[in-house]
Amino acid sequence: MAKDNPDSAGRSGVSGRWRARITRTLAAGLKDRSQLVEMLAESQQRGVLDADAFAMLEGVLAVADLQVRDIMIPRVQMVCLYRDDPIARLLPAVVESGHSRFPVLDGDRDDVVGILLAKDLLRLFSGATPAKFDMREYMRPVVFVPESKRLNVLLKEFRGNRNHMAIVVDEYSGVAGLVTIEDVIEQIVGDIDDEFDVEDDQNIRREADRQFSVRGSTRIDEFNQFFKVALPEGEFDTVAGLVIKQFGRMPRRGESVTLGEFEFRVLRTDRRRIDSLRVTVPSKFEPAAQAE
Repeated sequence: MAKDNPDSAGRSGVSGRWRARITRTLAAGLKDRSQLVEMLAESQQRGVLDADAFAMLEGVLAVADLQVRDIMIPRVQMVCLYRDDPIARLLPAVVESGHSRFPVLDGDRDDVVGILLAKDLLRLFSGATPAKFDMREYMRPVVFVPESKRLNVLLKEFRGNRNHMAIVVDEYSGVAGLVTIEDVIEQIVGDIDDEFDVEDDQNIRREADRQFSVRGSTRIDEFNQFFKVALPEGEFDTVAGLVIKQFGRMPRRGESVTLGEFEFRVLRTDRRRIDSLRVTVPSKFEPAAQAE
């Protein structure tokens, strides 16, 4: 008969005791949320919770405190389409942005009349091109939410109505920005990589003729060598550090800043760091090396 592993038995005993303590503490009632976080952190240190589980529990608790305005993409950074746009203008905008959902406007940015899903445009390529394109045949209904809505409530609504995007409005009913279900989930589980994220072994990658994905941790000297520029070095070692300096704070996803002739748009970020950026370069530009 195989003998029990004493180390495993010891760890199980510790885990069991801490689970019992957590249960007793919850049953007795907590004075505040900070007490719960402190207890969970101690549980993680003792091996009852692994680091990923602890981070997710922290995220779940944080979501209840955050509002839509804390994570939304600002109005000025929204990639929008217009209801009267012809196909010749529409398709390049969809392809260049890399997004899957787009607010559709009828006039100014306070007049959002629908949401266009990029996948719905696939119908245009399934047969003969229609003689006249009408955006209204492809639009989905738009959902509006206030800036002050709590993220936990928004997530419940997203799940209930099966929407993945909402337009954020301010107290005067003007458009303040947009928020997606991915934005909310990332507050719990961390960044969700997709096909537009930079690969782990690649700091700089070409997306389009004038656009590149750049990891925030890319060293400034590497960036300068690749793009044949002379961004200032010294106080900061990384591109993320230089961008944060320009903002004077930690920027939010979708915000952008210009350095020289280069535009830096934040793609992925959390409260502590910038994970990735989209760099738009001047026209007629060719980098010193090509990222495959």
